[in-house]
Amino acid sequence: MLGENFTLTLQAARGGADWAWTNIYRDLAPSVLGYLRGQSAADPEDLTGEVFLQVVRDLGSFNGDEREFRAWVFAVARHRLIDDGRRRARRPVEARPDLPEEAHGTGDVEEEALRDVAADRVRRIIEQLSPDQRDVLLLRVLGDLTVEQAAKALGKSPGAVKALQRRGLEAIAQLHAQEGVTL
Repeated sequence: MLGENFTLTLQAARGGADWAWTNIYRDLAPSVLGYLRGQSAADPEDLTGEVFLQVVRDLGSFNGDEREFRAWVFAVARHRLIDDGRRRARRPVEARPDLPEEAHGTGDVEEEALRDVAADRVRRIIEQLSPDQRDVLLLRVLGDLTVEQAAKALGKSPGAVKALQRRGLEAIAQLHAQEGVTL
C-alpha cells in the first residue's frame, strides 16, 4: 500500500510522472497478476499489462481513496479478464506446448520443488471452486478488497459476497479434509 503517499502519487501519475506509475505498478501488479493467474487467464502477464494500460487511460475518471483505487483496479482486471475470455471464445487459437520459463531459481532445488508443488496444489483447489466463489476469494485475499468493494467490483450485494466467501472457504476446508490435510 502506498499509504500517506497515495494522494501525491495519484496526482503525479495524472501528470504523467514516471516515478508515480512505477510506484503504482510495483504496489498493485503482483496482486493483479496473482488474481489473473488464480482465474486461469490464458496469458496472465499480458493481461496484467492490458489492465495497467486501461488504468492509465481511465485514471482521469477515478475519484476516491487508496482502498477505492485498489477496488477500481481489480474491477478493471476482472473486466479485462471477461473481455479476454470473450475474445478467445470468438477466435480460438491452437494450443502451443508450454515453453520453458526463464530460470528464476534460488539454487535450492528442494525449496523450488516444494514451492512449485504448493503452487500447483493451490491452483487445483482454486479451480475446483465455483467461478463466483473463486472471484470473491481472489478479490478478498489477493486484492485485499473489503466485502463492499468486492461486491461493487462483481455487481453483487455485500450479503451475496459474504455467502460466496463462506461457501468458498467451506469448500476449501472440505477439499483439504478429503486429502487428509487439517487446517
